[in-house]
Amino acid sequence: MTKTKKDAVLIITEKPQAALKIASALADKAPRKYSENHVSFYELEKDGKKIIVASAVGHIFNLTYVKGQTGWPIFEIEWVPSYRQKHSAYTKNYYTLLKKLSARAKEIIIATDYDTEGEVIGWNVLRFICKEDDAKRMKYSTLTKPELIKSYEHPLPHLDWGQAYAGETRHVVDWLYGINLSRALMSAIKTTGSFKILSIGRVQGPALKTIVDREREIAEFKSEPYWQVFAIANNTEFKHPKDIFNKDELKEFEGISEAEAETKIKEESIEPPHPFDLTSLQRESYNLYKISPSKTLQIAQALYLDGIISYPRTSSQKIPQEIEPKKILKKLAEKFPQAKYATRDKPVEGSKSDPAHPSIYPTGEFKALQDEEKKLYELIVKRFISCFCQNAITDNKRIKLTADNGKIFTASALVIKEKGWLNVYPKIMNESNLPDMSGKISIEKIRFDSKMTQPPKRYTPASLVSILEKKNLGTKATRSMIIDTLFDRGYLDGKSIQATPLGLKLIETLEKHSPIIIDENLTKELEEKMQDIQESKSGFKEKYQDIVKNVERLIGDISKEFKASESKIGRDLLDGTQESRAIERENNTLMPCPVCKKGHLAIKYSKKNKRQFVACDQYPNCTATYSLPPGGFVKKTEKVSEDGLPILISLKKGKKPWEFPFDPNWKDKQNKDREN
Repeated sequence: MTKTKKDAVLIITEKPQAALKIASALADKAPRKYSENHVSFYELEKDGKKIIVASAVGHIFNLTYVKGQTGWPIFEIEWVPSYRQKHSAYTKNYYTLLKKLSARAKEIIIATDYDTEGEVIGWNVLRFICKEDDAKRMKYSTLTKPELIKSYEHPLPHLDWGQAYAGETRHVVDWLYGINLSRALMSAIKTTGSFKILSIGRVQGPALKTIVDREREIAEFKSEPYWQVFAIANNTEFKHPKDIFNKDELKEFEGISEAEAETKIKEESIEPPHPFDLTSLQRESYNLYKISPSKTLQIAQALYLDGIISYPRTSSQKIPQEIEPKKILKKLAEKFPQAKYATRDKPVEGSKSDPAHPSIYPTGEFKALQDEEKKLYELIVKRFISCFCQNAITDNKRIKLTADNGKIFTASALVIKEKGWLNVYPKIMNESNLPDMSGKISIEKIRFDSKMTQPPKRYTPASLVSILEKKNLGTKATRSMIIDTLFDRGYLDGKSIQATPLGLKLIETLEKHSPIIIDENLTKELEEKMQDIQESKSGFKEKYQDIVKNVERLIGDISKEFKASESKIGRDLLDGTQESRAIERENNTLMPCPVCKKGHLAIKYSKKNKRQFVACDQYPNCTATYSLPPGGFVKKTEKVSEDGLPILISLKKGKKPWEFPFDPNWKDKQNKDREN
């Protein structure tokens, strides 16, 4: 058998798009593209060296339990090729090609995304496919030609072992938690003779408890009456600064007919907002455009792979000089005339930094974009430009009225003197004018507005991501995915996020029988230990082993608690499941069935056809069915049409929501129209 000649440097990327970008950047001439089993790779020459650039496709290995273990808890796990799972069968061609190309490698360079996930992806390819212990490491934050060349010419001499072991620790710990605790929940509900896919994890549990705690605050909140007091003078409304909770105190305001007026004007200098890290980008895109945190990350990742923004999974709010921001501003000026306002020498920065990557910034390269991609890209560009703009200058006018009995009323107005960064960034400041007032003035009227105190607001997807960050639950890359998982499991519902009966019952049950599962302090402690591994210079393996042993011990203790109360836990979970199903049925019920006149039409889901449809709930006695628009998720709104028909909404990725009336007789009406 002929031995394969080791004739090239093999660069391994995380995704196919990155492979193309790197090959195009490094090649002295255009790279040659080859394809095997629909998987592409590239060959090129640079400075007389032959280079092959090939890619994984995200994770091509995943953790699973070593065969032979049954029930729970289980602790023996191993990395296996992802293609062994049916839904990841497509990864086999990438695995096979990398194995073949590694035989030609006289040197290997890992060029996956520079974070813990990217390090694990690269390390797994290196040790399980290439059968190598170490390799050089390209580190870059943008897929631009200058940075990729610099990254190739000055690679790190080794993998980032802190990131590698921190990433592996997170995968192992989360797998052990997830598989064992989820099996525990499902085992408990099976004792009732029922079945429901349930899951809980190291971060899922505390995250869900955060939402349930807010739900309880809302439920326990007792609304109280209070009053706001206003004085009308010179056609201007002034407000007493304190809310009044004792109605008898309102008498003190009756009869006020004049007051001493005083006007003060204070100039304020308002700095531009700091550069985007991932969480602030997710929060802002939701507040401005109602793009969900997970969708924001998905779009940002696509923009990064297109080479037009920097790596989005960052905690940094810094713009280092190494990225040459003035050159970027010059390029941006070609498409964004607002760049002319970027006259600040050094940018405004936030306090947070990230050793792996700077803040999210535009690279100065362009691509035609549409819809949400365009909105998010332009938001990132404007935020970056605004960091180099001058402060906005405002005059803040405050007029204070002091009545003879000492009661105070105030009114405020704001005038923008110099817009500064407001010329660039979509921040709205409402300007208003007030006439100057001084000395004795007449009070024309005193008004009392009766109000009721309101409960705390429910979290939005964006505010929840921010809360999880403050609590140090999850990572910048996983928080939005955790929220999505809680929705998928039926624990949460609504844009203003609320816990479902199942979510409430799950937390109530865990508080009663195994509170440590939802202990956020334990989760934070683990996060800190994994961060310690990432920042360490040595002792990675020992720290990894210590964390895993402690987690195994903890899960063993939890399993004893669970098994002792399994049937009680099962009954509690069944109650929550049944209540959630009843609410789901009610939410999906549309109208009386026009065929059998006995049942109701409701939105159903066909597992066989993998799509929604409408059917009568008296099936099989009534077989009335109606189709729904394919390719999206359809649900009922609270609206009805002028004809009294229920309004449904179809939600599709990357498309605007589409509302339409559901009419079971639309075909008959269409035929009549044709006849007429």
